Amino acid sequence: MAGGYSFQNSGTFDNDEIRAKVGVILKDLGSEKIELQRSAAEQVRVLAKRSSGNREIISREGAIPLLVELLSSNDSQVQVHAVTALLNLSINHSLKDTIVEANAVQPLVEVLKNGCLEAKENAAATLFSLSTPVTNKATIGAAGAFPPLVDLLRDGTYRGKRDAASAIFNLGILSGNKALAVTAGAVTPLMKLMLDPNSKLHDEALATLAILSSHPEGQIALGRVNIVPVLVNLITSGESRNKENAIGILLDLGKCDSSHIAAAVSLGVYEPLEELASNGSEKGRRRALRLIQLIRHLHLDTRDGGSSSKQCNYSVLRALSPSSVGPSGP
Repeated sequence: MAGGYSFQNSGTFDNDEIRAKVGVILKDLGSEKIELQRSAAEQVRVLAKRSSGNREIISREGAIPLLVELLSSNDSQVQVHAVTALLNLSINHSLKDTIVEANAVQPLVEVLKNGCLEAKENAAATLFSLSTPVTNKATIGAAGAFPPLVDLLRDGTYRGKRDAASAIFNLGILSGNKALAVTAGAVTPLMKLMLDPNSKLHDEALATLAILSSHPEGQIALGRVNIVPVLVNLITSGESRNKENAIGILLDLGKCDSSHIAAAVSLGVYEPLEELASNGSEKGRRRALRLIQLIRHLHLDTRDGGSSSKQCNYSVLRALSPSSVGPSGP
C-alpha cells in the first residue's frame, strides 16, 4: 500500500504501535492525492471497527476533522471509507459529541443527499448513531436530515430503509423534530413499509409512526392515509409490541379527530381491547384501558346525536367507570 501501513491482515498491536501507525496514516488522509486518501481512509475504517481503544486513539491523534473534510470528496470510494470510518468511530458514546463538534453533521447530510448508495446508507446509519444524545437530535434535525432520510426510506435497499427508519425514529423522539419528519413526507413511505408483506420492516415502520403520531401534524397526516383499519387489524391479531403501538397511535388520532375512534369501534376494535385489558402486557393493558375509557366518553358524548359506534358493548362500557381504568402512562 502506497504511503502507509495496511491493517487488513495485521495482528494485535500495543497502543504505542497503533499511535505510530495512525500517525503515518493521518498524513495520507491529509494528502492531495486521491489514491492516498482512499487507502488511508480505508485503513482508519478498518482500525476503527476493531476496538474501543483503537477508536479513542484515532480520535486523540486528530483523525476526525480530516475524515469530515473527506466527506466532501468527489471520489466515491474516499467518501464511502470516510463516512464508514466515522460510523465506526461513533460506536464509542464518548466520541458522538466529538464528531458532531467537528462539524460533521452538515457534510453527512450532504452525503445522504448526493452520495452513492453505499455512502448514503452509511451516512444514515451514522446520523442514527450520532442522534443518541438529545442535543445532537436538534442539530441533526436542523441540518435538513429528514428529506434525504425520507428519500432513502422510499428508494433505498432493505438496509438503507432500515437505517433511515431507525434514524427517523431516534430523531423523532425530540418533539421539535416530529413536525420536520412529517413535513418531509415520512408518513406515506412508513405506511407502505408497514403494509408491504415483503418489506421485513413492519415493526420498525409501526414504531416510527407511533413516535410521529404524538404530534398534531403527525395525527393529521396519519388520518389522511386511512390507517384505522390497519390499526384495528394489529390490535386484533398483531404481536404484543405492535398491539401496544397500534393502540397508542389510535389514542393519538382520537386527540385530533374522534371520528377515528368511532371508525375503529365500527370495525370491531372493542372486543380485542377488552381481551388486552385483561390479558395483555402491562403496557398493553394500560393502553387498552385508556382507549376503552375514551370510547366510553365518546359514547356518552355522541349518543344523543346518533352514535356511529353502535357496535360497542355498552353494558361493558358502563361497567368500566373512570376510577377502574387506572393510570394513563405511556
